[in-house]
Amino acid sequence: QGQLVESGGGLVETGGSLRLSCTASGFTLSNYAASWYRQTAGKERELVANINWAGLRTNYGAGVRGRFTISRDNDKNIVYLQMNNLEPEDTAKYYCYADGPFGVAAPRHLEYWGQGTQVTVSS
Repeated sequence: QGQLVESGGGLVETGGSLRLSCTASGFTLSNYAASWYRQTAGKERELVANINWAGLRTNYGAGVRGRFTISRDNDKNIVYLQMNNLEPEDTAKYYCYADGPFGVAAPRHLEYWGQGTQVTVSS
């Protein structure tokens, strides 16, 4: 059974930085596209960033473009989200998501969600 576990969240002041990690187990993350989403109470989950399975294409939500960077280390089965110049509006629970596999034969498409990690930015 595949699993994603996020880490790296915490409390940081405005303008600070955090790096989130998403570690996969039970499946080969390098065959999967990966994304970071975030959600606050009463709001829908929104896309923060995604990266294709090869790490060659990335996409960012409008509110984080230029401040956040998504990357992956397929040898370690980890996806990262480097968050710089954090703002109070970035306060949310951040979730990792993976779907695939790509580039290999598979009986069906799979999706995985992590449990989330809380990021709080103080003003």
